[in-house]
Parts: sequence; structure tokens; C-alpha cells
Amino acid sequence: MATVDTAPAESPAPPVQRSGGPTASRVPPTQPLTTPGETRAALLPPAHPPAESNSTTLIGSVQRAMRLLEAVASREHGAPAKQLAREAGLALPTAYHLLRTLAHEGYLRRDKGLFFLGESAERLSSSGAQQKRRSTMSDALAHWRDEIGVPVYYANYRDGEIDVICVADSPAAPAVEEWADFRETGHAHAIGQCLLSQLDDKARRDHLDRYPVQSITPYTVRDNDSLLRRLERTGRMEPVVERQEYALGAVCAAIPITAGSTAATMAISLPSHQADRLLPAARRLQSEIGRMLGTLAISISI
Repeated sequence: MATVDTAPAESPAPPVQRSGGPTASRVPPTQPLTTPGETRAALLPPAHPPAESNSTTLIGSVQRAMRLLEAVASREHGAPAKQLAREAGLALPTAYHLLRTLAHEGYLRRDKGLFFLGESAERLSSSGAQQKRRSTMSDALAHWRDEIGVPVYYANYRDGEIDVICVADSPAAPAVEEWADFRETGHAHAIGQCLLSQLDDKARRDHLDRYPVQSITPYTVRDNDSLLRRLERTGRMEPVVERQEYALGAVCAAIPITAGSTAATMAISLPSHQADRLLPAARRLQSEIGRMLGTLAISISI
């Protein structure tokens, strides 16, 4: 099972000391600024040009284009070029040129003289929203990992595939290593069994036709029919538990999550010698999820 690495926070860059600022050293008024020999040297170009200030490294056309995009985004029913130019503080010829370019690249679309956000801009917005939902889910998993002291997983079933979206673990509570492809071994781990239990019989059989049962440890279910019977007996909101069926030395429990039509689950794992902690920890996680489900409902769909 893949883990999500958390990069260490970067140290902030030291403040840049600018000439003439509060931290710059001041020359006493009685001291000459240059000596005669220095005067000529001061007229020569420096061997290494000074670094450009922030303002001179910015690209004006990009700034102007972004102001136009913001102006369009603020107008739900579109706006003509003249209005957009005025709101962005641009000359009309400049605004026309940038609007045509943005429309050509798909960031804007023009309809009856009005400009609207285009598909490219909408994809950016959708991607940003998805990242925010993923971040919300990752933060929740990390909180429960620390509170309960177990690795926590989130997965869903989409387009016929098991997809582990987020994993929160730590050196003290490591996740189970994905030593066999998680999508192909859904029959063997609690996450897969929990997701398959939420599907109808046709969808389950379709999945098993593509990924038939195979024994990967001595404890793995032996055939498709045995697995289907087990799934039929699974309680609707009961945790699904497997003991060393996917990985020797590990026990797992997965909790079904109902959010619209998405089959989803959150799961935990523990070393097999701590198996007595598994169900109490799963029940605690289930209770925590219940309290936060309203907040997480949109994130479930990622």
C-alpha cells in the first residue's frame, strides 16, 4: 500500500537587506562619498550587474491577462471587451489583443460579443477544487492517525477500479506495504472487500471476472464463490475485518462510507500481535467519521 510522503517544511528565506532601508548602514554626513580615484571607477559598469528588483522581473502581459481573467470571472453573464478593459485598467487595443489570445487558448470563449470563462479556465478551477478536497481529506486522516494511533486509509471504487486515494501513517504507525497490486487483490484486503460489499451482484462479478480470486497468503479466501458468500453476509454498516489475508503479520478493518452513489471506505491496520486493538480502534474511527461526514461529504467524491 503506497504511502503519502510529507515533505519537511522549508525554512523561510532570510530577509533581503535593501540599500537605503531600515537595516542599511548610513554614511556620516562629514565623510566624502567617494575619493578622486573612486570617481572614475564609479563611472565604469560593474563586473556583475546587480540583481533585478522584483518589479522588473514581472511580466506585464501576464499581469494584464490575469486581470482580464479576474474581470471575466466576476461577470457571471459575460461582459464586452470595453467593459473588461475598463475594469482591468487597460487600453482597449491591449485588452482586445489579450482577449483574443486567451480565447484562442481556450481560457475564454466569446458569444455574441460577450466574453465568458472557457474550458481551460474551468479545468484549472476544477483542479484547484479537487486539490482542496484532497487536502481536506488528508488533514482528516492525519488527525485520526494521531488521535487513534493507527495508520488510516481512504479509498473508493471508481470506473471499475479500487483506488486508494490517501494514506496517513507515521514511523510509529506504519502502513502495510503494497507488495501485491492493490487493484488486483481486492478480494484479499479489507479495503477491497468493503468496497465490493457495497456493489450490486453484477458489479461484483464483473470485478472478479477481471481480477479473479488468487491465494496470496495461507489465509486468503480460496475462490470467487466463497468471497461472494462472505460479501453477502456483510452487514450494511459493519466494519469489514481481514486477518493476514493480504499481508502476513498484519490485520485490517475497513468502514463503509455512504455518500451519494460513491462506494468509499476508510480503513486502519495494525500488526497482528495487536489484533485485540483492531475492532475498538475501528469503532472509534467510525464514530469520528459519523461526526464529520457532513464536512467530508464533498471530499468523498475525489
